[in-house]
Amino acid sequence: MSDMVPLEERYKASMVLSGAGDALGYNHGNWEFEKDGAFIHEEVQKRGGLEKLDAIDFPVSDDTVMHLATAEALVKLGFGEGASLPVLYQAMVEKYIVSMTDMVGRGAGLTCSSSVAMHRQRTDQGIKIPFNKWGGGCGAAMRAMCIGLRFPDPEQEHLLIAVSVESGRLTHHHPTGYLGALAAALFTAYAVRGTLPVEAWGHRLMDVLDKAKEYVRNSGNYVEQNMKHWDYFEIQWRSYLEKRGILDGKSKPQFPECYGVKEREHFYRAVSFKGVGGASGHDAPMIAYDALLRAGDSWVELANHGFFHGGDSDSTAVIAAAWWGALFGFRGVPEINYRSLEYRDRLSKLGQQLYELRGKPLDSEKEKSKLNQ
Repeated sequence: MSDMVPLEERYKASMVLSGAGDALGYNHGNWEFEKDGAFIHEEVQKRGGLEKLDAIDFPVSDDTVMHLATAEALVKLGFGEGASLPVLYQAMVEKYIVSMTDMVGRGAGLTCSSSVAMHRQRTDQGIKIPFNKWGGGCGAAMRAMCIGLRFPDPEQEHLLIAVSVESGRLTHHHPTGYLGALAAALFTAYAVRGTLPVEAWGHRLMDVLDKAKEYVRNSGNYVEQNMKHWDYFEIQWRSYLEKRGILDGKSKPQFPECYGVKEREHFYRAVSFKGVGGASGHDAPMIAYDALLRAGDSWVELANHGFFHGGDSDSTAVIAAAWWGALFGFRGVPEINYRSLEYRDRLSKLGQQLYELRGKPLDSEKEKSKLNQ
């Protein structure tokens, strides 16, 4: 159980293992852009299995670089005087701009790159970008887990909603995109708390989506377009939860009797937007969640289900591994998978800093009334 592992370690593990999952799922782009999951599993076995994969051979992708940027913005802001939401969003923009200088060989997404370029060229102090009907990709979700580490407490749910939505809208101004960020952050918060069974997380997400919808309605930011495209994310998630038998938030998940590599490949493609499992804001956290439900406390099974599959494997991996680390720490993880991980020290330090900042208010609770201004 998570309560057997010190919370401080779980914070560090959430950040470090997210990077490890990303790096393993990415494999220099060789596995992220490989459509045949069975081939990836064969490759892993040829290398001696997960226990033989040395992080030194696996650089991180754009996912971790941007997750670092989000976390560094959260830590830079801290709390107390001057720590307001507008200042936080501006810090995120600045960190995302810097992150784009570290993208060679990392498979940076087009939507993230073009949106950050838009921010870089602006002359005002604003953060809003136009609604983008093609902005439903996973680039907002893959970098939002640390938001749940910063705002884990139930009474901070309004902050988690606002920050995950607005961090997502900095590049992915489409509900399918930024609601992926909400799911990634929310489930991290649940993992940190350790009081809610994993099979109940999806049910809770349905409730939080209503609050997020109200927030977006009140934000006055391309409201009509956002509402027009709102339902897809919720419909897809409701369908998934029904399929697993956990829409009620009480039942144990139901998996097919045979749920091997080929069956998972078929399922991941089926829940995707255009046949690329994990590439969108709805299915990157969904596949990560599916992997976590199936794996329990097994890092190996988490990797088999969430890291190694056809489609956007590094994005499902970076999310799933962050949740898993927040639940279980480093317990049972082969040290070779993260010991020499690129940016390990940065990730670990940020985990420590987020642990120290966790649950603390921003400038004041007046922020609650400012959320929709």
